[in-house]
Amino acid sequence: MFCPYCGSERNKVVNSRSARKGASIRRRRECLDCTRRFTTHETIEDIPLYVIKKGGVREEFDRQKIIKGMMRACEKRNIPYERIEEIVNNIEKSLYNEMSKEVNSKDIGEMVLKRLRELDEIAFVRFASVYREFRDINEFSDEVRDLLKK
Repeated sequence: MFCPYCGSERNKVVNSRSARKGASIRRRRECLDCTRRFTTHETIEDIPLYVIKKGGVREEFDRQKIIKGMMRACEKRNIPYERIEEIVNNIEKSLYNEMSKEVNSKDIGEMVLKRLRELDEIAFVRFASVYREFRDINEFSDEVRDLLKK
């Protein structure tokens, strides 16, 4: 492990602890040459998961895309970032637990919608309006009506 400050390979682990509910290990390190401290994260190397987009294009799964979409939907709502990250962790875990190397983007979108519906109705409608590509106000109002029924 190279020091990000001086580039030295000589460092020692000062502190280790579990992170992301046991999915990774956070290590606090100290460079033996410049004495500055830095943090590293150790995770299990996963088999890559590919997302099949609407047009058939495959791309590697990127949890940050889900986080960004949820953050946009939850903007100006009283929802802590930790809660969004927890939801994304659960979605990611369930995708990897399916033991499939490929997943449709539609399936991921539906998983996000299901969890947003439980979390916050406004965020759900915001996300649904982008994800389901509403073409007019009628499609939007139909979604709100369905939400009210449930």
